[in-house]
Amino acid sequence: MAEENNQFQTPCVPKFNGDYDHWCLLMKNLLRSKEYWQVVIEGYTEQKDRKKLTEAERISLDAKKLKDLKARNYLFQSIEKHILKTISQKNTAKQIWDSMKMKCQGNARVKRAQRQRLRRDFETLEMKSGESVTAYFQRIMVTANDMRNCGEDMPDVNIVEKILHTLTYNFITVVCSIEESKDLDALSVDELES
Repeated sequence: MAEENNQFQTPCVPKFNGDYDHWCLLMKNLLRSKEYWQVVIEGYTEQKDRKKLTEAERISLDAKKLKDLKARNYLFQSIEKHILKTISQKNTAKQIWDSMKMKCQGNARVKRAQRQRLRRDFETLEMKSGESVTAYFQRIMVTANDMRNCGEDMPDVNIVEKILHTLTYNFITVVCSIEESKDLDALSVDELES
């Protein structure tokens, strides 16, 4: 009986709260797990004259239409009403997804400006006096991951070097020890933090 109840649990649909990159990551994962992502990427086109299709083509088209409908349902659940009203004329999951992407990420010029701002933020980051190492790592990683999400190449070695060179003076002996004992090119951010 418990197994039956587990089959009908509704997945938690992430709500869009203005952070497109986070919402996009969660929604892609949800749609992939439900096997609807392909229809979001490829799109779905309704056939005008179904009589010309073979039975197998009609079955395949109906299955794709149902997947599109289910993907749209998840997207509708995740997008707030005021935003949904601006994209209500979109007829497929792909159109809804592309519209959200354009609204939130913008065009190439907007992305370039975001990358420049994030680069500047990354370059000026320094550990604050009294700040914990964990909090500092978190600030660095949020900015680095935002840069990666905007298409910036951000290898771990750049992040490791940034952290080591911007820790407060209290950590100078730890930094020297790490630089002497570890290969910084092979050191991951997680290893450094531990």
